[in-house]
Amino acid sequence: MKYMLMMFGNAGEMMEVQSPEWIREMIGFMTDLDVDLNARGEMVFNAGLADSTAARLVHADGLVTDGPFAEAKESLIGFWVLDVESEARITEIATSIAHYSRIVEVRPVAEAPPEV
Repeated sequence: MKYMLMMFGNAGEMMEVQSPEWIREMIGFMTDLDVDLNARGEMVFNAGLADSTAARLVHADGLVTDGPFAEAKESLIGFWVLDVESEARITEIATSIAHYSRIVEVRPVAEAPPEV
């Protein structure tokens, strides 16, 4: 089953409050995680995102406004789309990521739009 894991955070704040050693450890973990997920054939796609200060909102009337757009300080900072065998496996992966981001949203990927 395919899932999207979403990691939230604030890169600017992280650089201010975390030690360089912690940041290097986190980057090493993320690199190793991606290698492992690829080796297991579970990786579908992943990406890290630029800090939310680079975000823009595009409105239906064509108006474009600057970010950050979220009320909260933390916003989506990276994501993985994975194809795993079980809910237990996706929970295991999400828990390992949450060690660094405190919380990870896990959402199944819909195979098709809902029937109307």
